[in-house]
Amino acid sequence: MTRRLAEVAKYVGVSTATVSRVLNGRPGISEATRTAVLTALDVLGYERPTKLRGERARLVGLVLPELQNPIFPAFAEVVAGALAKRGFTPVLCTRTADGVAESDYVDMLLEQQVSGVIFAGGNYAQADAEHEHYRRLLDRGLPAILVNAGIEDLGFPRVSADDAVAVEQAYNHLASLGHERIGLILGPPDHVPSSRKHSAFLTRLAVDGAPAGIDPEDLIERTIFSMEGGHAAAARLIGRGVTGLVCASDVLALGAVRGVRRLGLGVPGDVSIVGYDDSSVMACTDPPLTTVRQPIEAMGQAAVALLISEIAGNTVPADELLFETELVVRGSTGSGAAVPSRQVPAQAARAV
Repeated sequence: MTRRLAEVAKYVGVSTATVSRVLNGRPGISEATRTAVLTALDVLGYERPTKLRGERARLVGLVLPELQNPIFPAFAEVVAGALAKRGFTPVLCTRTADGVAESDYVDMLLEQQVSGVIFAGGNYAQADAEHEHYRRLLDRGLPAILVNAGIEDLGFPRVSADDAVAVEQAYNHLASLGHERIGLILGPPDHVPSSRKHSAFLTRLAVDGAPAGIDPEDLIERTIFSMEGGHAAAARLIGRGVTGLVCASDVLALGAVRGVRRLGLGVPGDVSIVGYDDSSVMACTDPPLTTVRQPIEAMGQAAVALLISEIAGNTVPADELLFETELVVRGSTGSGAAVPSRQVPAQAARAV
């Protein structure tokens, strides 16, 4: 007991006597100090006194699919700062390959009596994934916000980047540089944001007309979100004569750059590449990556504002707020005027 008091007191920056007064429900403690002590108990893994367990902790779950893609740590930073300004502490949950699934984290967050949850890039974005844990949140009436497009009818408010606008921006940029055969690298078939990009791409091809003698679907490749996936997909598309690539993530785009170079070609001299996300390190790649920027600052702030409104008892419609993306032009795109005359390497042709 003494150790617990000391640890909580050190975490909050108050005396052990103050912590004891909070835990025993004694008067003379400000609401801010009381809240800080209870939050410290939750963060440090101590159980609240029985009489205090019915109260929700001022904790908010932030569930991310990974931290290797720099866009997710950047988003977490925005959300954590916005929550801190409102007196909430984020609990970061990152899915792992060794058995910690998103549903396991939801169970843990429910046990911790969190006030709400923000999901980014979760199972809701995959049509074939498990979704039962989202319904458990709905049944408990726990506020939750989904970031970026997900399957329909889950019943949560959503904050999304506009995938259709992103494809238009990337395609227009490559077309303006003279590229006539533009390819698209997407995530898996059940990935909802990729499906939205797919539809927007086909709509644009229907307006402009696909290159003569090629099926529009032959300009599209689906793969896993990894550098290896981007590498392989790029090789297949280059084998079909594609000179400009639009990628559904920066990680795929970096893999595509590697794939182009493995074929003995250059970026942007032979193939131009546009990514999607734009974390801070994309200006430092070789070449610096042209990409479509997700407005993560605005999206993160909006997600937190919606969640806090729900926590406060306000009704938040289960609508989707769409945020427009921004094209950021760097060194991975260039003129396509002279590219069609180049010879496609034999290994690329065999990848078709």
